[in-house]
Amino acid sequence: MRNSAKHQWIYAWLLLSPAMIFLITFTHYPAVQTIISSFFSTGRGRRKSVFIGWDNYDTLLLDEVFWKVLVNNFWYAVWTIPLSIILSLAMALWVNDKLRGRSFLRMAYFTPTVLPLIAVANIWLFFYTPGFGLIDQIRGLFGFAEQNWMGSPDTALYSMIAVAIWKEAGFFMIFYLAALQTIPPSLREAASIEGASKFYYFRRVAFPLLMPTTLFVSINAVINSFRLVDHIFVMTEGGPNNSSSLLLFYIYEVAFDYWDTAYAATLTVVMLVILTTVAIGQFFFLDKKVHYK
Repeated sequence: MRNSAKHQWIYAWLLLSPAMIFLITFTHYPAVQTIISSFFSTGRGRRKSVFIGWDNYDTLLLDEVFWKVLVNNFWYAVWTIPLSIILSLAMALWVNDKLRGRSFLRMAYFTPTVLPLIAVANIWLFFYTPGFGLIDQIRGLFGFAEQNWMGSPDTALYSMIAVAIWKEAGFFMIFYLAALQTIPPSLREAASIEGASKFYYFRRVAFPLLMPTTLFVSINAVINSFRLVDHIFVMTEGGPNNSSSLLLFYIYEVAFDYWDTAYAATLTVVMLVILTTVAIGQFFFLDKKVHYK
């Protein structure tokens, strides 16, 4: 019996080892190395990297651009996370019902997700082109003046938010649609027999059963709100005056434009701390409301 149990443990570790090796190599080791690098200076040429303690973090506290992009990222997350989740749930509820062209609607909603990020950015650049873009063409029919959507500090960030919601809603819809199809039809039939309205059934039956999916989608939405680079790089390059720059794009600029990898590591540590804190908070807040089968 002991040999059999020992063989099972060995077999289990052999099965787990490939995933563990990849996880440690490409996730845990880089994270630890990034934390260590944040306490060193950036080596350039013959000047080697040296230990400088908390100097990078002191620089970060005095960095006006960092605080500006952090505020941008806050508002970006505040708008994109709830709106993309609400929109994806509404789309999933609609295409889950029996209606004509349901397959076409599902494909249309999911299409933005499979488009390359650079292609999406270029499509929306055409929409936002002052005077000639689709949005200004439609606004012109109602007598509105031209608007430089991407060139104005007041509208650049919100223009990026609209692109992100359009891109992510279809992706999250797939998860909600799959979850809706796992709900037994007998629950809806029983609610109908009892005279419950569709809204009451959704609020009391369907939505509580969708909470595991909502938890998963919300965590992914938070992560996505901090990892946008491609659209900014193509559409605004963080301008004007960093009004559309987000934290990860700023990290990219510091690391590859200014070649200050140590300070970029410091910024990355801050971002990891923010994401970890928010994810833990989501689990504590939403897990109590999740009804697991």
